[in-house]
Amino acid sequence: MNLTTSHKRTAVALAIMGALGLGVVAGDRIVPATTASVQDAVSAPNRAPASAAYRALPGFADLVAQHGPAVVRVSAVKDAARPTRSAGRGGPKMDPDDLPPFFRGLPLPNMPQPGPQHGQGSGFVVAADGVILTNAHVVADADEVTVTLTDQREFRAKVLGSDATTDVAVLKIDAKDLPTVRVGDPAKLRVGDWVVAIGTPYGLDNTVTSGIVSAKSRALPGDTVVPFIQTDAAVNPGNSGGPLFNLDGEVVGINSQIFSRSGGFQGLAFAIPIDVALRVKDDIQKHGRVAHGRLGVNVQPIDQALAESFGLAGPKGALVGSVQKGSPAEKAGLQPGDVILEYEGKPVLRSSELPAMVAATKPGTKAALQIWRDGKSEKLAIEVGERDAPKTLADAKQAAAPGKLGVSVRPLSPEERKEAKLAGGLVVEEVSGPAAKAGIQPGDVIVAVNRTPVTSVDALRELVSQSGKNFALLIQRDEARLFVPIRIG
Repeated sequence: MNLTTSHKRTAVALAIMGALGLGVVAGDRIVPATTASVQDAVSAPNRAPASAAYRALPGFADLVAQHGPAVVRVSAVKDAARPTRSAGRGGPKMDPDDLPPFFRGLPLPNMPQPGPQHGQGSGFVVAADGVILTNAHVVADADEVTVTLTDQREFRAKVLGSDATTDVAVLKIDAKDLPTVRVGDPAKLRVGDWVVAIGTPYGLDNTVTSGIVSAKSRALPGDTVVPFIQTDAAVNPGNSGGPLFNLDGEVVGINSQIFSRSGGFQGLAFAIPIDVALRVKDDIQKHGRVAHGRLGVNVQPIDQALAESFGLAGPKGALVGSVQKGSPAEKAGLQPGDVILEYEGKPVLRSSELPAMVAATKPGTKAALQIWRDGKSEKLAIEVGERDAPKTLADAKQAAAPGKLGVSVRPLSPEERKEAKLAGGLVVEEVSGPAAKAGIQPGDVIVAVNRTPVTSVDALRELVSQSGKNFALLIQRDEARLFVPIRIG
């Protein structure tokens, strides 16, 4: 080889290495490239320098070190002998092949398993005296809940309350001076912002994953009252209930659901905004239950064709498709064909935004609506009603203790009383113990104990305690009424 040629090639290679910021070799040392050497080696007058804000990737180590200790593992145990809530009155259990694509955690709901059933998720400490937030589905139907801290201490947790509508649960453990998270403002999140998830996927404690905000105010099938934060952070079964952080180390959401055809991560994860979760927490701690607002309308999106047919300037708002009889909307004068443009002064750009706005309103509040009717804008005042939400877990546990009767119940709603033609009664939500052995099923309505009408949860508890070891429950199942003998002990 020509030594002169080889020397020239080496010089060019070293120049390129310097231009790429790789440094050059001097003897057995690597010497960092200087600004001058880069400019001397490569001249690129037509290439604009990239902004440092876009070029640099964030580091999460400090965030995790500071806030990771506030993230906990939540383990739930359920007695397998207790039947799971069915799809309807006497309806079949859910088959694994019928599961929707939104997969919420392990184990699969209504899946028969030998022995006690174990579920696992994540949570995070919001108060130093042991108040913890997680998902409602993580602790649903649990007989025992255990919280494990990052220092491996374990505590039996009390479920203060659980709201299935928003999928938020509040736990309490007997501990002090715990590390807590800082709370951020989800409204300040922008699509494209970096976010960090910490949780326990597949039992792997304090797993850290990252991604970006993919979308905001995302409405999902069956979850119309939660304006989900969509991310592409790797979230898997077991991450449910864990925190979603912004880069300031503030919790902006609770990881709740993923879209998956395989049961694992596919880049579509959804978090409950933390402000929604905190409203639920406050209601549970102050009132023992969660009340969600209700208008009593069914709405649909406005597309360009509908906007033109209604004379709107653009495709925005929520088109009222139907108004429920006797609802707050009917009393306020809302009609099918009205387009709701504003709610309490806030524009309704998409129909999916309205349910979350209404649900966040305290029942009994007077709310102002701006609607579009017959080609012109009008204002309406409406008194927000209360949504017939699923029970809170705290309400469910008010029934007779499992060792005594073994049912979790709730009062009939006004609509259910009218449909069943009953003055009172309690709907059975969950069954175990003597009630399950006697054949009581979820969906049955307990009308009386022996011949004494049941008017409330407290009345049921009192009647059962006074009835001794043998008594009969009068229940209504579909259209039939029958007495069911119960034997205690």
